[in-house]
Amino acid sequence: MSFKNKLDLWLPRLVLSPSLLAVLIAVYLFIVWTAWISLSSSQMVPKFDFVGLEQYVRLWSTPRWHTAVANLFIFTALFLAITIALGLFLAILLDQKVRAEGFLRAVYLYPMALSFIVTGTAWKWILNPDLGLQKVVNELGWTGFVFDWITQPSFAIYCVVIAAVWQSTGFAMAIFLAGLRAIDTSIIKAAQIEGASLLRIYVSVIVPMLRPAFLSVIVLLSYISIKSFDLVLALTNAGPGSATEMPSTFMFAATFRRNQMGVGAASAIMMLMTVAAIIVPYLYSELREDRNAH
Repeated sequence: MSFKNKLDLWLPRLVLSPSLLAVLIAVYLFIVWTAWISLSSSQMVPKFDFVGLEQYVRLWSTPRWHTAVANLFIFTALFLAITIALGLFLAILLDQKVRAEGFLRAVYLYPMALSFIVTGTAWKWILNPDLGLQKVVNELGWTGFVFDWITQPSFAIYCVVIAAVWQSTGFAMAIFLAGLRAIDTSIIKAAQIEGASLLRIYVSVIVPMLRPAFLSVIVLLSYISIKSFDLVLALTNAGPGSATEMPSTFMFAATFRRNQMGVGAASAIMMLMTVAAIIVPYLYSELREDRNAH
């Protein structure tokens, strides 16, 4: 093999090797380290002894962790359902070749360009009864209007849902719109010739063909919901009380505020297992489809 051929073979590997090394160290090595800490008696500082599943028992014996898990299920279910419904609806509207489509796409996608800290802070002002929506409506003359969910433990989690849906709907819309534009228009024309209404065409023909888009949106939004930390921290700081506690905020508080590093590591591993339970079947499905296609 000539020097040029050897260079062509090894140059991409040499270019990618620093990034690969950084990922191995910054991601996978720290996953292994966190898993080991979760099996130790670590508290304020790491310890490298072995206590088995003791930290996991402590974790699942903590009422605050139960609250965090319950909030995660509520948040994820509502977040996925509303974001997918709105994103699909907006994508279908834009697919009708409306005027100023590029401008509307930019408007819908703009919230995704913001960090969750900015989103959380903005919605904290909007939902604050003394500063935001309630005050504006009251000053307009509707003095009986009350919207103080962010201060109510029973409703605060829904404020997190509102902010997350606002930020992520445009992202879901973009994926669905890409899926719609990839569908052969001859299928729609054939259905129209058969006399099917536009609504019937979308419900029975087009939406079922968006299965890959649905899978991508569900996986990515589920990942966003599981790791949600900065949005909750900026919007409610996991309060009032522990009303909006999430696994990510529990992990942070346990590790850095309550000096329970072992419990925090155990909660991190539980989050990792939840993400893996979502992503691994998705990757398996994609790889199986690729093998079947070949």
